[in-house]
Amino acid sequence: MQGGLTDALLVSKTSYSPAPYTGEMTPVRYGIVAVLILTLAITILVYPALPGMIPSHWNMAGEVDGFLPTIWGVLIIPLLMVLLTAFFFLLPRIDPLKENYRKFRAYYDGFILVFLVFFLLIQVQIILWGLGYQISPNLIIPLLAGALFIYLGFLVEHAEQNWFVGIRTPWTLSSEQVWKKTHALGGKLFKIAGIIALAGVFFGDYAFWLVLVPVLAVTVYAVAYSYFEYQKEMQGTSAG
Repeated sequence: MQGGLTDALLVSKTSYSPAPYTGEMTPVRYGIVAVLILTLAITILVYPALPGMIPSHWNMAGEVDGFLPTIWGVLIIPLLMVLLTAFFFLLPRIDPLKENYRKFRAYYDGFILVFLVFFLLIQVQIILWGLGYQISPNLIIPLLAGALFIYLGFLVEHAEQNWFVGIRTPWTLSSEQVWKKTHALGGKLFKIAGIIALAGVFFGDYAFWLVLVPVLAVTVYAVAYSYFEYQKEMQGTSAG
């Protein structure tokens, strides 16, 4: 009986084999393509109605302090989205630890989709300003950045060792155990940073700080945490 149970457990652990990180299309990847097409379509359709110059930069008070010729003002984000998408899909192919991507592929592709939606909505905000609908970035950015940081938390929690994605320090890359501990904690902290960023909607001129400071603090803390965890591991190894 015990042997049968053990065999069943072994089968349950070994029978699951994540699909390799391939170029096959999935619903999320179709979503990525759809967001890119939607961004280009909106931009092309609205372009004739835009003035010769459109806002391109806002200060921390949510006031426009920079303009660009419309052709450049509306093309920068779509071009950036295409280039970044190509870059994100290239990373798993060139990473020496490419096999590990298959273990968190769904979260990685999901992050690309969320990242592109972030830029799509920024593009919409720029276009709306150009059309005369002035929606303060102090309302939009906290919501978008907060959602992005929260999803980043999920990605970080599930990321396996690799050279490009996650909290990559000399100590997380030198120890799988330190990687796992750092990313488990970092994922939770990024989610908290996202929630704080969302609260920036209610703080007007201070919204920028509620977006930036928490995520910088999480990054610094996670790096320091990985160092001290690695030192503890080395001390334990030496003592043993």
